Formats: sequence, structure tokens, C-alpha cells
Amino acid sequence: MTTRNSAPLASYIDLLLDAVCAVDKQGRFVFVSAAFERIFGYRPDEMIGRQMIDLVHPADRQRTLDAAREIMGGEPKLNFENRYLCKDGRVVHILWSARWSEVDQLRIAVARDITERKQAESRQAALYAISEAAHAAEDLLALFKRVHLIIGEWLPALNFSVALYDEHCAQLNFPYHVDDHELQPEQPGTMTGRLCAEVIRSGQPILLTPDQEAPPQGFEALVTDQHSPCWLGVPLNSQNGTIGALIVKSIPGGERYTEQDKELLQYVCAQVATAIERKQLHARLQRMAEYDQLTQLPNRELLRDRLKAALEAARQDGGRMALLYVDLDRFKQVNDTHGHAVGDMLLQTVANRLKGCVRETDTVARIGGDEFVVLLHSIHASGDADCVAGKIRQVLAQPLRLDGHSLHIQPSIGVAQYPEHGTEEKQLFRHADEAMYTAKRAQHLHLV
Repeated sequence: MTTRNSAPLASYIDLLLDAVCAVDKQGRFVFVSAAFERIFGYRPDEMIGRQMIDLVHPADRQRTLDAAREIMGGEPKLNFENRYLCKDGRVVHILWSARWSEVDQLRIAVARDITERKQAESRQAALYAISEAAHAAEDLLALFKRVHLIIGEWLPALNFSVALYDEHCAQLNFPYHVDDHELQPEQPGTMTGRLCAEVIRSGQPILLTPDQEAPPQGFEALVTDQHSPCWLGVPLNSQNGTIGALIVKSIPGGERYTEQDKELLQYVCAQVATAIERKQLHARLQRMAEYDQLTQLPNRELLRDRLKAALEAARQDGGRMALLYVDLDRFKQVNDTHGHAVGDMLLQTVANRLKGCVRETDTVARIGGDEFVVLLHSIHASGDADCVAGKIRQVLAQPLRLDGHSLHIQPSIGVAQYPEHGTEEKQLFRHADEAMYTAKRAQHLHLV
């Protein structure tokens, strides 16, 4: 076809940034413009006679065939989106419009590369979704579950792991891991563990695909088979350095990850790292607000919350619970004689011994100085609380060897039980406190 000045129409079409193509009734290319090579990587002569559907992303092939049938039935398509595979393996997003030419028996289509726009949209959507997840998730586990779902919307991510590196103990932890083949990635020699360690060490992403020409040293065995799974590991980089890694693994023989996937996951992981640090900071601040920093026991505020819960449970079930107020006699003398460092060690040792006297469901709290409270969340009889108090006296009476000093301590213990000594928080605290001071006076008179 020529124009009135005899210039071939194709020469004008080749100037277009969008690709123009014609496909026959059997789905084969009979014409592609020059832009086709810029977008897809194939020269026009490589495409003539080739099946169009072979270039379409496997996940989009069926709906593309359905659209082609509708076009050939006389229904033009405008702004249809799907994905194609380039010659170099990249995935490109295409927006095309097409109609059927009955005279020529051809589908005529104009295709525009919208990959950059789609990537920008994906980054924005991922950023928004992860930002939402970071604020909505109660803890890190909930955050990782949500991030797994978000990433799984645009990337095959059935196998998904998050590894965090603890600098203090130089240890790699896996707070989130989903993989049918490697159930314990923290064990020595696992592929997930090795890949995470290398990503964190280098601070750089690693993409492993089957038949890769030059895989990173030590990971050659992962990509020797054509049907091996793809691996993609990306560091979780923050302003404080690399705090961990995020790993996704495809199913064997499934869709392969691309450089574009790596770039997008890097962008997402930057947001994930910020969210993790924010959650970790919040958790530390919350723990500081609820726990005694010296003994790591619950403090007065957390004890009150747990006491309220125990009282409510006892009221609903018609059960019993008890409060033990424990005070260390002559603790001030230990500080004055041996120094505050020894006194701190004494408090820490007492805390550990107290925890050993009760069940995991009970609470041992430090409410200040040398004062501790033991909350027995549920007891069967009044004698149970007295039995625990006796056990505490026996355990704390055992000699302590701290920093070269031999110490002997004696506790004064006051017991308050629900419902005998009160049905409200203040009543039980008051009774336990008074009972403790009665025990302390009796102990002092005994010593005198």
C-alpha cells in the first residue's frame, strides 16, 4: 500500500512509538512495525508467521484468546490489558486496541507499552497496602502474614520467609516461614537459611533462576535443573543497616521471577523494613511500660490489668484466686553493706526463684524496691495459697552466693484470697499488705 506520493505506508507506521501488528485468522503475525522490536525485543522478520499467543504471559493466555474470538466476531476491543514475554525473558504490560478486518481477514492491533505505569501503580498500591498493614497489624506476625498476602497478589509467593538478624547474639531468626520442603530454616545447611545469610551479609538482592549463566558462588546447585524453583531474596535495609531478609520461592517449573520483580520487591522491602522497626520500637516501649527493667517481671500497671482479669474470671466462674505480697527483710542492709550491684543481683535471683514457685499461668510482679506480688490466677482451696507461701519461704531461705558474698534472706509474706478477704482490687491489695506487715512484725519480734 502506498500514499499519493508513493511513499510506503509502513515507513510512516515505523515512526510510531506504539507497535502496530496484523494477525491472520490462525493467530499468526503477518506484519509488525518497527516499534515491536523496541517493546518486545524481536525483529519484525523474527515474528512473521509466529503464533501471537506464544508471546502472551501464560496466566493471561486464556482471556487473550477469548478476546481474540470476540474481535473476530465483529466486536472491536479498546484498551485491553495483558502481559507479554519479551525475548530477554522480561514481562511487559501492554495496552492494546484491535479490530477485525473482514476484507483483509486480519486482526489489526495497536499496542502500547505501559510497563512503567503498571510498575508505578504496583509500587504505589504496595506502599499503601503495607502502610495500612503496619498500622493495623497487632504484632510482627500479623504484619508478616499481611505482607505475604500483598506480595502474593503480584508475585508467585506460596513459599515465603522473613528472617531477622539479631546483632546482640549474632543469630538469624525466622519469625515467619512458609515452605513445605524446609520446615525449619534456622537449622544448619538449609537453602533458605543460607540464602538469607548471604543476602544479609552482602546487603544485596539475589535472584536465582533455572539455567542461570552465572549464579552466585555456593548456589549453583539451586539452578542446574530446568524445572528448579526460582528464588528471590531481598535485604530488609533500614537507616540502621540490614536488619533481615525477605525470601520468596516459586514452585518447581512454575513462573519465573524477573529483574522487574526484584526491583519491585526491593521497593516493597524498604517499606517493610521501616514497618518492622516501627513495630519493634512500639513493642520495646510497650514492654518498658509494663515490665520492670531490672528483673523483667511485670510491673505494678501490668499486675493490675492481670488482677482485674483474674477477678472477672473468678466472679464469672464462681472460682477462687489469691494475692501474695512478698517483702524481703533487711534488704537495705544488703545494699548498705555490699553495694547496689549486689542488691540488684539479689533482686534478680529472687525474681527467678519466685517464678519457679508458681505455674506459668500465674503472675510474679515487682511493684517497687524489694516488694513483689504473686498473683495466683485460680486456686481450688484456701490452703493452696498457704502452700505456695510456704514454698516461697523455703526456696528464698536457701543461701545465695552473689559476687563472692554469701547471703541469707528471709521474706515476709501476706496472703489475701478472693472472696474471703475482699471482692475488689483495692480490698485484696490492702489485706495482703496488712498481712505482710503483720508477718514482718512477728518476724522482727522473733529475732529480738
